[in-house]
Amino acid sequence: MSRTGHEGSHSNGLTYAEAGVDIDAGNAMVEAIKPLVRATRRPGADGLIGGFGGLFDLKAAGYTDPVLVAANDGVGTKVKIAIETGRHDTIGIDLVAMCVNDLIVQGAEPLFFLDYYATGKLDPREGALVVQGIVDGCRQAGCALLGGETAEMPGLYATGDYDLAGFAVGAAERDKLLPRADIGPGDAILGLPSSGVHSNGFSLVRRIVALSGLDWNATAPFAPERRLGEALLEPTRIYVRQLLGALRRTDTVKPGTIKGLAHITGGGFIENIPRVLPDGTAARLDLGAVLPPPVFGWLARVGGIEEAEMLRTFNCGIGMVVIVAADDVGAVTDALIAEGETPVKIGDVVEAGEGPRVVTHGRLPL
Repeated sequence: MSRTGHEGSHSNGLTYAEAGVDIDAGNAMVEAIKPLVRATRRPGADGLIGGFGGLFDLKAAGYTDPVLVAANDGVGTKVKIAIETGRHDTIGIDLVAMCVNDLIVQGAEPLFFLDYYATGKLDPREGALVVQGIVDGCRQAGCALLGGETAEMPGLYATGDYDLAGFAVGAAERDKLLPRADIGPGDAILGLPSSGVHSNGFSLVRRIVALSGLDWNATAPFAPERRLGEALLEPTRIYVRQLLGALRRTDTVKPGTIKGLAHITGGGFIENIPRVLPDGTAARLDLGAVLPPPVFGWLARVGGIEEAEMLRTFNCGIGMVVIVAADDVGAVTDALIAEGETPVKIGDVVEAGEGPRVVTHGRLPL
């Protein structure tokens, strides 16, 4: 794992440190995170860092005819709340979640993760807290933190600012890839609860907080036992272990029982569910079956946000969607409950005709 940034050199006696890049701080951070990274070891990866690249052995991971699946993402402007509150230990969980949740919806088990951490001035303690969150996320997802990069770039980032990007690779046996081709009208749509806003829509969230006149240390109006910044930093749920477990349980009885999965990220219900539906089909959602956490009601009220805008911006309380045949709802529900989930039926797949790909009835109980 390389943990330094390089911008060239000078011949006039200046040093890299005088230009604002502290190689010693980068080395100190690497030493601080080495034991953290070792905790993410899994079959196929040894968990060592410091080289130019990371190795992963698919055979050691138990695959026979694997297809690799890759995803990358960031955390968006949620990172600004971490910076402004000084809370850096959970934002890495969000980073991992945004990537690995995109792998599991394709039926892929996350195998390894790499991060990119860019900052104006490296603070080894702060950087180690960020990596601690990444490690926590990798452990939740069962994948190895195989490598990463820290770039110290004064002049591009203000002192105190940083940004994150994550890259995840997973694998699935060829015949287990999702979505399945047999999704069609009559299939049921189940929803798995989110932990809150997750990691999308935070430019709007931050605008609403500004309108409210509250600071990050104020009591959260929707969670009186917490500070506002802490509550909004609630990490994105990682659904990997639960869904892998449910897939294995149901496939043992009836292969292909779970037909499709959709991660509800940016674009909300409106943009994400159609991504796994065949042409000519749509999702019909019963909004009354969705139970949004209180944060969404607060955002809607303070921001004056219309329901349609809520549905296309936020997850509104559902972070993952599961599509199954109507006859299999009971079996899949039981499997998900056995894995610790609390699924709720929120709709059905219907014929789309010339209409929209997502239609709704009822109202969100915000």
